Amino acid sequence: MKRCSIVQVVKKSGVRCWVIGVSFLVICLFASCNQPTTTTQHPTNNQHLTPNTQLTVLFTGDVLLDRGIRHIAEHKGIEHLFEEVTPIFREADAVVVNLECPLTDTISPVNKKFIFRGDAHWAKDLKKAGITHAAMANNHTNDQGRRGLQATAYNLTSAGITPLGYGTNFKEQITPVLIEKDGISVALFNATTLTIENWCRLDDKPGIAQPTEKELLDKITDFHRNNPNTHIVVVLHWGIEFQPYPSIRQRALAHRLSEAGVAAVVGHHPHILQPIDTIGKMPVYYSIGNFVFDQKNPKARESMIARLTFHSDGTIKSDSISVKIEGGRPVIRK
Repeated sequence: MKRCSIVQVVKKSGVRCWVIGVSFLVICLFASCNQPTTTTQHPTNNQHLTPNTQLTVLFTGDVLLDRGIRHIAEHKGIEHLFEEVTPIFREADAVVVNLECPLTDTISPVNKKFIFRGDAHWAKDLKKAGITHAAMANNHTNDQGRRGLQATAYNLTSAGITPLGYGTNFKEQITPVLIEKDGISVALFNATTLTIENWCRLDDKPGIAQPTEKELLDKITDFHRNNPNTHIVVVLHWGIEFQPYPSIRQRALAHRLSEAGVAAVVGHHPHILQPIDTIGKMPVYYSIGNFVFDQKNPKARESMIARLTFHSDGTIKSDSISVKIEGGRPVIRK
């Protein structure tokens, strides 16, 4: 079986990023979305870390580049959509967005209720805005079929953006992406727990990560056992749309992820904000809402950027940046 080494290097602030591995109930909600910063201690045995260094990763919710947003993108450009947040993006070592549409000129729509597509060349504009990674494991990157999905991954990679949760087979799809800086290592897993309309998982075909909970937990447990000094972040597309709280099943899964060695969980799909929780030492952003989106529901226009800062002494600082979506684009609350 074919093995992969370094797939891509992100040339930003000395950060290196590559895909590793084989050819790719009820708890109390202790905090609201304005939860204070949480600092988590993760001891490390790495003696080669540079003193007082840190690696910062930003995570955003759904980025839709179609429907009402398409008109803005075509007339004012992608740059306009991200104008307010680009300065913050460029200060971070990595920026992970949930790409809620394929970016492809291939038109081969799947038979489903909502079908989206962004233009292929917009991938380069996303890179210019400071985006380094795109989560693809959701219920819309497959809207133009497997050919459109493959084209999206190619267009992102060609633009210098690393796809998450995508692969030519299941092993690749469930393999994490590594980000490293000055001896600090972070592994990003991306998956969806949703049943996707008119789409089936085929383990030997190009697709997105749709593991069972057991498969996801087993993979993470194994990775943590073999890489004890690497911080694990799980980016999940899960939950129920427009529900203000996570489900019992989500909370149970979050507990099991914590037990498996996960450092943080970042979620999206409900389109609105849900509470931030802390399980043991693990922060859980159940839903960080939309980010670039055209929904009119006032709650769907409340958003946040989740920020995780990994320090060379093994600690993690988690906080959030409050965002308001105005005219389809994110604006930082002062």
